[in-house]
Amino acid sequence: MKLVMPELSLVVLVGASGCGKSTFARKHFKATEVLSSDYCRGLVSDDENDQSATTDAFAALHFIAGRRLARGKLTVVDATNVQAEARKPLVALAREYHVLPVAIVFDLPERLCEQRNRDRPERTFGPHVIRQQTSQMRRSLRNLQKEGFRHVFILKSPEDVESVEIERQLLWNNRTADHGPFDIIGDVHGCGDELEELLAQLGYAAAEGGVWRHPAGRKAVFLGDLVDRGPRIPDVLKVVMAMVEAETAYCVPGNHDMKLVRQLRGRDVQLTHGLAESVAQLEGESAEFRRQVGDFLDDLVSHYVFDDGKLVVAHAGMKEEMQGRGSAKVRAFARYGETTGESDEFGLPIRYNWAAEYRGQAMVVYGHTPVPAPEWLNRTINIDTGCVFGGKLTALRYQSESSCRCRPVAPTLFLFGLSPALRRRSWDYPHNRCTTTCSTSPTSPASA
Repeated sequence: MKLVMPELSLVVLVGASGCGKSTFARKHFKATEVLSSDYCRGLVSDDENDQSATTDAFAALHFIAGRRLARGKLTVVDATNVQAEARKPLVALAREYHVLPVAIVFDLPERLCEQRNRDRPERTFGPHVIRQQTSQMRRSLRNLQKEGFRHVFILKSPEDVESVEIERQLLWNNRTADHGPFDIIGDVHGCGDELEELLAQLGYAAAEGGVWRHPAGRKAVFLGDLVDRGPRIPDVLKVVMAMVEAETAYCVPGNHDMKLVRQLRGRDVQLTHGLAESVAQLEGESAEFRRQVGDFLDDLVSHYVFDDGKLVVAHAGMKEEMQGRGSAKVRAFARYGETTGESDEFGLPIRYNWAAEYRGQAMVVYGHTPVPAPEWLNRTINIDTGCVFGGKLTALRYQSESSCRCRPVAPTLFLFGLSPALRRRSWDYPHNRCTTTCSTSPTSPASA
């Protein structure tokens, strides 16, 4: 029996005393990954069987589990966990650190658990305790997913337990093994002419089938908000969808993209902030293409972590503690950023400047909020330079240090003209470059 679980998760073992949880944990997980309630009782009282130390033991267990999850370490909780009250703080802990909770339930025969406890002289409680724990565990089975467990595995016999193989699955946002090089492109918003001009300037060419490829194998990374406002929304979608399918590009979703998904799925959404242009232009396409667009945008991953964790890309940015995690809060931050709950004089949400407080080691490249020009701030850079508002479409050229032979240099900025209508801006950081093309179709500023 194969149990597939996320590489970063909080694994909660559930079962009566004597069902074999500790033996199972020793077999399938590293000793440092397992937090045992018995061991924690010993830590705080010098006696693993001192039930009066249970409250302090679980306080220690929850604290250590939190520290491990904060560091991105899979953690296993080895305790009976048969009561919903015992599991509730563990699910809350998983949510706090944006990891998925996993339940492995040992629904073994009561008599087997009783026999195993009789063979352990340190276990002095009677069979009524096993009976009560088993009853509590079985009453819990139907509610585990409602409690918040994303994965629930139930083992019903010793043979099930013995046959288990555990597979740790990479999170969808984990692309740490991909070292690029990358060309990260800011919010396009339907500006097809500028996108094609920028791709060509970066060295890409449309190959057979219309897929843009780079001769040196570079990959484009689109920061979302492909749609709304611009004059060539379907064309932009076709370019990006083809590149992602051909694995010459990655793409993360923007808030405008997800609003379009809701509209394509028949939800009642307001046709504001450029959505009307997307709907009108897509009406000229086939129903099959509109379905493909909805599926493509809906399947996009909130953010990516590249190059051994050195590079993070997301539409609206990504705090250090959310990088490489998966939760509703992570997805919301990636698409919208963080707001104060207040609005400005134009009725637009006032956003926190998360980058001002960022102290992470990873470089974070994002867009979402148009800026006159990209600027580095605490190893973050916003490259949404408002192409659809008459600004520029910007790309940051990222070269992994592991594959770059040049000497790292301090961030520098210089300008030089290519033509009266085109300029390039380049930053080395330490050997990464921003390239911008001027918009040729200015529009009035509006909400990002």
